[in-house]
Amino acid sequence: MSLETLGLSAELLRAVREQGYTEATPIQAKAIPIVLAGEDVMAGAQTGTGKTAAFALPLLQRLMENPTPNAPSTCQ
Repeated sequence: MSLETLGLSAELLRAVREQGYTEATPIQAKAIPIVLAGEDVMAGAQTGTGKTAAFALPLLQRLMENPTPNAPSTCQ
């Protein structure tokens, strides 16, 4: 499955493509849409299957979309 079909931003897709990745692994295809939707995910897969990207890419996108969370400030 192409990474472009998973709903990631053009900026993230470009950065991933520049590293040579265009196809999602099975764990990425399943986890990325769920994380983008703000849902909880617990998954396991063998080493080298792309778990880190499966969680990091959608988290980076969510941070890009909302860089300042709606949390009370602790600084005064």
